[in-house]
Amino acid sequence: MATVLIDKLLQAAIKQGVSDIHIVVGQPPVFRLHGRMRKLDTKTLDAADAVGLMKSITPERCQRELQETGSADFGFAFGELARFRVSVFKQRGFISMVLRQIPNDKLTPEQLGLPESVVKMVHRPRGLFLVTGPTGSGKSTTLASLINLLNETVDHHIITIEDPIEFYHDHKESTINQREVGVDVPSFSEAIRRALRQDPDVILVGELRDLETIEAAISAAETGHVVFGTLHTNSAQGTVNRIIDAFPGNLQDQIRTQLASTLIGVVAQTLLPKIGGGRVAAYEILVVTPGIANLIRENKTFRINSAMQTGAKFGMQLMDDTLFNLWRDELITVEDALGKAHRPDDLAKRIVQFRHGEGDAPIPIPEDNGKH
Repeated sequence: MATVLIDKLLQAAIKQGVSDIHIVVGQPPVFRLHGRMRKLDTKTLDAADAVGLMKSITPERCQRELQETGSADFGFAFGELARFRVSVFKQRGFISMVLRQIPNDKLTPEQLGLPESVVKMVHRPRGLFLVTGPTGSGKSTTLASLINLLNETVDHHIITIEDPIEFYHDHKESTINQREVGVDVPSFSEAIRRALRQDPDVILVGELRDLETIEAAISAAETGHVVFGTLHTNSAQGTVNRIIDAFPGNLQDQIRTQLASTLIGVVAQTLLPKIGGGRVAAYEILVVTPGIANLIRENKTFRINSAMQTGAKFGMQLMDDTLFNLWRDELITVEDALGKAHRPDDLAKRIVQFRHGEGDAPIPIPEDNGKH
């Protein structure tokens, strides 16, 4: 019974372009479509349904992990149609599942709306390139697109370290090895250290989740590799601070110096509902120029935002300016724009001025010595 049900659910989800499927006892399955949760008109799931659905797709080792630790994550392919990243967990003694759909077709950077400056950055010979944003903001999609771009255009050895593997990449111009944490290698930091002996040109680190991993990623970037990584930070300036703050005080100066010389750039992103359906990504882009590198080195990261605002010629853009443009181009509603803004009051002012025909000069950014 359960396999029939799961197949039907997955087929429906792929057909409708659903991002997530939620299986929770006490209600029917729920689809997240364009960011909104929709309950299906089917039967309410009981404990046995949830267990049956879980067992029909969860590998043995993950079922053991679920019993021991109360949760497990894994990825699986649904035929040729799509892959799913699955999180199974216990709540109130019942089994719950969330399946995130990972489409098979990788979009080009242009289709994703990524500017030329980002494409330029990933072609650099070495350094650290970060894609950041909250969960579900499309970071994996952006990285898959950039890795695919390299795969199609340069003959590199690319190693990805993921938990779990999301997008599968075929060998095109490049050779790609994808290692799954917990299956192929015990941890992110161990995998990065090993990768350095595997003659890589590019290393993708699924998540810079602890000090050891950040350290390993920075040293890999220093030794002549391009390292891609993700963090759950909302802004470029916040990302730089988060990395430095991950280190104990006595090491922070040294890390500032290392980061200043290795960081290539940061893309912070968020997804918004698009007027008329679908979703659109808004990007904040930091390109590390010599000027930005100096700010990082000299512990003046609070000045990064104003430097980004004047750095448009290098391809830099602030999130709030991007949101303003998306609103002006009638792609998103004013409510959604303000909901994702870093400084909603200032963005609201700017929108009001624009509506009153007073132009749309970007809002000056206060130099608030690191108060943020």
